[in-house]
Amino acid sequence: MATSGTDLSFFDASTLPSGANMRVGIAVAEWNSQITDNLYRGAVDTLIELGVPTDCMVTYRVPGAFELPHACKKLIDRHDLSAVIAIGSVIQGETKHFDFICQSTAQGIMDLNTQQDVPVIFCVLTDNNLQQAIDRSGGQHGNKGVEAAVAAIKMAAL
Repeated sequence: MATSGTDLSFFDASTLPSGANMRVGIAVAEWNSQITDNLYRGAVDTLIELGVPTDCMVTYRVPGAFELPHACKKLIDRHDLSAVIAIGSVIQGETKHFDFICQSTAQGIMDLNTQQDVPVIFCVLTDNNLQQAIDRSGGQHGNKGVEAAVAAIKMAAL
């Protein structure tokens, strides 16, 4: 696994730009909320630690990962943002639904990154089972939401 031996929550704040003058949008999927709520908390706590004021964060909640690209686009269109974080969790099931949702969500977020001036950070877990999602949303591998917030600050500073 790519995250084996990696702590997704580790970062050195002293090496990062300040988020004090940044505005960040966050689109959060409600599906698998046990996972996405943890990712969201990790992202928000990290943004605060990196200086982003809480009143400079805008959150949209959507039903699932498939709706994330639309929510990210709305965040970009309606708010003057420095970056957007798309948070979701898709867990492999018994059908090809997993493949379609993962591919469509990733493609939609990539399209936004090539068509918009605001960076959109992909914080969508695509795991084989619930335990893998737990391990990456505050469990043994840390919290991917933290990593996404760090990426948002870095990309916004470009």
